[in-house]
Formats: sequence, C-alpha cells, structure tokens
Amino acid sequence: MKLHINYIFRKRQPQYHSIEGLFNSIADELSKGFKVDCIEMPYPGASLKSLLGNLLSIQKNKNVVYHVTGDINYICLKLGKKSVLTVHDVNSALKGNALKRMLKRYFWFKWPAMKVSVITVISEFTKIELSKLIPNQAHKIRVIPNPVNKMITPNLNKNFNESKPKILLLGTKQNKNLERSLNAIKGMSVELIIIGKLTENQGKLLEEYNLNYENFSSLSFSDVINCYKRSDLLCFPSLYEGFGMPIIEAQGIGRPVITSNFGAMKEVAGNSACLVDPLNIDQIRNAVNKIIKDSVYREDLIQKGLKNVERFQMSRISKLYANIYNEVNQL
Repeated sequence: MKLHINYIFRKRQPQYHSIEGLFNSIADELSKGFKVDCIEMPYPGASLKSLLGNLLSIQKNKNVVYHVTGDINYICLKLGKKSVLTVHDVNSALKGNALKRMLKRYFWFKWPAMKVSVITVISEFTKIELSKLIPNQAHKIRVIPNPVNKMITPNLNKNFNESKPKILLLGTKQNKNLERSLNAIKGMSVELIIIGKLTENQGKLLEEYNLNYENFSSLSFSDVINCYKRSDLLCFPSLYEGFGMPIIEAQGIGRPVITSNFGAMKEVAGNSACLVDPLNIDQIRNAVNKIIKDSVYREDLIQKGLKNVERFQMSRISKLYANIYNEVNQL
C-alpha cells in the first residue's frame, strides 16, 4: 500500500501563489510513488476567526503523514508527530508591535516546532535564523532548497537588445528594493517590466525618472514565465529573501541575473550571478551597465546560471522529501 501524504495549504489568494506552485509541483512528482492529497484551508489571513476555523477544519488520520506547506504553521498544533512543517522565512516574526511579535513567535514557530517531527527550510540562511527562534527544536531542521518548476526551460533564441534592453524587476514590496533599482536605472536607455502592484511612491518615481515601463500584478505562473522570456536580464537586489526563486527561474530561462551579495540570495546564486550591495545604488547601476556592454561577461553569467539551476532540479528535491516522509511514517 502506498504511503498517504496530505499537503495542507493556506487559503488561496490571487496575489500569493508561490507556495502553492512549489508544492503542487512536488506533489505531482511524488504521486508516482505515494498517495497524495492536497487540502486547502477554508479561511485566509491570520485573524482569530481564521485561526480557529482552520484548526477546526482539520480531522487527523493516524495513517497519514501531514505536511504543512507554509504560512499557516499553527495548523501543526492540531497534528501529531507524523507531520512535517516547511518554514520559508522568519521575517514575519520580526515585524509589528511587541504583542504581535510574541504571538507570532509562539503560534507560528515555537509551539508548532514542538509538535512536528521534521521542519524543512529552503536555505541555510533560513535555518540559521529559525534556529535562533527555536533553539530547543533546532535539531529537527533540515535544509531542502526549492526546486525549479518544470515549466522553466531554457529560452536561448532571444538576442540580447544592447541598445534598449528589457530589465525585469520582480516584486514591489519593501524588501524587493525597487526604489533603489529605479534610482540606479534612471537615465539609461532601457525598458522595464515590473511585476507587482506599485505603491504611490513607486509610481511617482517612475514618472519623475521618465522611465519606460510595463506593470503587471496577479499574474499566472505561465504569464510570469513569459515576462522572463521577454526580458534581457533580471535585476533582483533584494534586501531579504528566504530563498530567492526569481534567481533560479531567470537563470533556468537563460537570463543573466543581478542579485544581492549576502543571505539567501548569495547562497542560491553562488558565483553564477552578478552580486551587488543592494544598498549601493552605484553598484546596481554598474552591474546593469556591465551586463549590457560586456557580451563576454553576459554570456558567462548565462552559462553559469544554467549550470547552477541543475542543483535545484525537481527529481533531486522530490527524493529528499520522499526520504523524510518515509522516515516520519516510521514514528
């Protein structure tokens, strides 16, 4: 009889789909050797009503291994040892007032960590951060990086537009550092593809700098892939990531990448991207110029990027999860 795995997802919302895309792909891969079901919670957000409603909706089965896929870590409070939790980042625990931070630490990290047998994180960077929050449960943490989606395949027949390249800027939240990227790019002969809902200030900067841009939000993953294909390079000098999926997605398409020289971004990119200090506007600008003007350097980044993506192939990542499910099932 096949081992039964239940993936537990947050309530789907159109603006958030990264966790769903990730674990639906893993579930599809593992369905060859496991019985796999996916359960979506009925309530969105983190209100008391949502927490209680979602917890009450879970009916535990002792013959099932449960995997809480992220964002709703508190669901683990209802589950036993035959369960796995994935933590994508711990940044949420560090925001808000003192009461909110305390509640997050306990309901999202400390108490769920006590309940589950294994906690997976998506980078060594996240492991270090999470270990500080749950030192007594840190021995449960395993690093399994995100896999690159199978829809991501090399698209190398596009000629780089040296006269007016399209630069992809992915994300508009504060940690995505869009304002500094715009400041670095202003005055260049470029076109921008920006994914994410623009703030009022970001819109004003685009107009002030007279930048030529397209803006999209709430895109399907296939539409995001199309943006990668249309672009000439990805500029992603983020201030904080648990992993940094755009790095390997752009590299998998065959686009050179600029990203940050620390944290998960450096860990994921290694020497396959142009690493910059995201707080240094001049470094971001110089990196963009170098990729545009130096074709040898640009091609070297593309080839190193394609090689880097091999570390994140679905077949390898799914085997790591399969090993954990078989281990937890023995408990």
